[in-house]
Amino acid sequence: MDVTRSSSSTPDRGSIAPVSLASVERFDHDVDVVVVGFGCAGAAAALEAATAGADVVVLERLSAPGGSSAQSGGEIYLGGGTPVQKACGFEDSADDMYAYLHAALGPHVDERKLRLYCDESVQHFEWLRQHGISFQESMYDAPTWVPPTTDGLMWLGENAWPYDTLARPAPRGHRPPTGDYGGWLLMEKLVAAVGAAGGRTHPDSRATALVVDEASRVVGVAARQFGQEVCYRARKGVILTTGGFVDNEEMLGAHAPVLLGHGKVSDGGDDGSGIRMACALGAATRRMSAVQAALIAPPSLVYRGMLVNALGQRFINEDGYPGVYSQRALLHEPAPWWVIIDQEGFEAVAVAEAPGLQPQHVAETAAELGEELGLPPGALQNTVTIYNRHAAEGEDPYFHKNAKWLRELEGPLAAVDPRILGVSAATKTGIAGFTLGGLHTTVDGAVLHVSGQPIPGLYAAGRATSGIHGEGYVSGTSLGDGTFFGRRAGRAAALPASR
Repeated sequence: MDVTRSSSSTPDRGSIAPVSLASVERFDHDVDVVVVGFGCAGAAAALEAATAGADVVVLERLSAPGGSSAQSGGEIYLGGGTPVQKACGFEDSADDMYAYLHAALGPHVDERKLRLYCDESVQHFEWLRQHGISFQESMYDAPTWVPPTTDGLMWLGENAWPYDTLARPAPRGHRPPTGDYGGWLLMEKLVAAVGAAGGRTHPDSRATALVVDEASRVVGVAARQFGQEVCYRARKGVILTTGGFVDNEEMLGAHAPVLLGHGKVSDGGDDGSGIRMACALGAATRRMSAVQAALIAPPSLVYRGMLVNALGQRFINEDGYPGVYSQRALLHEPAPWWVIIDQEGFEAVAVAEAPGLQPQHVAETAAELGEELGLPPGALQNTVTIYNRHAAEGEDPYFHKNAKWLRELEGPLAAVDPRILGVSAATKTGIAGFTLGGLHTTVDGAVLHVSGQPIPGLYAAGRATSGIHGEGYVSGTSLGDGTFFGRRAGRAAALPASR
């Protein structure tokens, strides 16, 4: 159907200015709820809205659903005593889950959202299973980004210092039954569930602006499909699930410059467009400087050895969630960073977990290796000597690395350079990351105006929002936050528009 809006209402391709309802002569599509973006948050929102009886259309800028969610590891952070946890022999509670996440995602978490997320985690687990997402009742028992196995449960730092002193440790990373990256399987199941519930998908549809009536209520979306302008009426609400803004260099420079020059963890479409469209209506944002970083080195190398900064010094316990030491390196430690490992530790990883990996620097002693790396004279030798003495005593008093992973490092020693490993991630810094900040929303996904009041008809979920996170991150909390609060946004948007 041809678009029949007046020329004055047609935004240019770079504009995010809202379109007035009065200037729209005709809508091409008339539905209850329009969801913009088809990652995990969009899928959950569309599924719940359709289940509630709403007529739902999901706009996806790419040719197929999935987004960054489909390229993720696939783990979802769930706890409080799920059947998988119990089957693997772990007791857990919502309070222990909350205590860990409050510390790990902090400081400055959204306490109301986090409390709700933890209290309803078991119910959310069952919702996921109801829609075809299964979890094998087995455990992967080592720190990692993504397990190479089909195990359904993994540690995400809960058993590492200092978090093991704050709450009873329990693994909460729940994974779909596929080795390595499993986000594709998660999205495959959610997309199928949306279709089964009656939700429709319009791919190759890039939202360009929100349509508002005279009372400043969001009543639709303007979009482009194959170069043509198309307009959607949303009788009940619009839900923005467009992702973060790591792919927008201008927004990074303005809000999160710490990631400038580093690699990007995204599908290439996290351009902040949904955030910008909402801000054009006066939407408030929160924690826009918050980011997550990933040091590009196999965690199995890191916890078997040590991580040092440009001064040759250790700075953290290497057995924790990899994002914690990555964040610490990026924000607080001088670069470059090096993984120091001995032959026994390296061969154990290279053969089993990273075939073909080669160290960039090898020397018989720590002193020689430090000199080859250009570290301050004697620094690495001193670090290794102290580490080995403590390892022999079975205790790491400086950084509290678990004794399970403490072992004296014996020459020859190797140094692995994350900058070399990071070339494939379009960075030579050894770091890749994404943004955590976004639109300020209620627990039901209503987007708040800078005045503090909800913008009528507008909802958001996922990385387009500032969710449960403060300044920290744990794997699985994006997929968990996105699906959990996407569900709530979908239900809220499906209510009568007069609400």
